[in-house]
Amino acid sequence: MHDELTQVDIDKMKEELQHRIQVLRPKLIEEVKVARSFGDLSENFEYKAAKREKNRNDSRIRYLENMIKTAKVINGASQGAGIGLFDKVTIYLEDDDEEETIQLVTTLRQDALKGLISKESPVGRALMGHQVGDRVLIEAGADCRYYVQVRAVEKTGEDPDIPISTF
Repeated sequence: MHDELTQVDIDKMKEELQHRIQVLRPKLIEEVKVARSFGDLSENFEYKAAKREKNRNDSRIRYLENMIKTAKVINGASQGAGIGLFDKVTIYLEDDDEEETIQLVTTLRQDALKGLISKESPVGRALMGHQVGDRVLIEAGADCRYYVQVRAVEKTGEDPDIPISTF
């Protein structure tokens, strides 16, 4: 499966990748060497911590390289009157009797706590293409189904300041 990402996503990943390879990797390798010089590796916490950070950085580098290699580049501009990528959408949650505003983003930029919802999530998939006034069924699993009503759609376009997710 290919992740659908915008050119801005790809550029941000390339920037992070270069930083991790050119700046972080040499620094972390040096930290491992210094910690190794402290003596017995079986009881050397500094060595284990430095090695863990180096491995974590190497894992992120592999992840970014794979994402860049397999990504399908899409246009970040929302098309037509329906809900599209990067639109801010105000929805009414019928079961909770409250409104919530979310923004649909690529998977790489999702952050539910900030209202950034992936277009590939159950909510994002269900809302894509709908318009103000539509009642939409969200199916988040076999036992989790609920309706929302689209109250407002703001065509915002892609915001390059939304960071990509890290782990």
